[in-house]
Amino acid sequence: MERQTYSISELAREFDVTPRAIRFYEDEGLLNPRREGSRRIYSKRDFVRLKLVLRGKRLGLSLAQVREMFDLYDSARDERPQLEKFLAALAARRVQLEHQRGEIEEELAEIRTFELQSRKLLDEQAGSRARGRSARPASS
Repeated sequence: MERQTYSISELAREFDVTPRAIRFYEDEGLLNPRREGSRRIYSKRDFVRLKLVLRGKRLGLSLAQVREMFDLYDSARDERPQLEKFLAALAARRVQLEHQRGEIEEELAEIRTFELQSRKLLDEQAGSRARGRSARPASS
């Protein structure tokens, strides 16, 4: 039988995050545990939402974007608006990453150019020194 409730330490262990991070997501309105005294009891819904928050973060989505998708899901009769919003967020993130990749490729090309120039200068200096030593008369 699948678990229906979790403690904060169980969620932290399951997702390899700190309890502080989980409390932060709760403060941001992304998780809504019930309370038993000072103890938080997280539902299966909170478990799934935390999983989606962490997946969204890994994909580069902001917490506001994740919250917006949760709000769409909570209010929609079907998943279409949520899926359309998710696709739009993913497309925007892809564009951003492709732009960054282009910038990184340019910077790597510049680094390769400077490495080649520096190695060439070092080789030339080593050659000059070697020629200078062989051109000196031997001392008696």
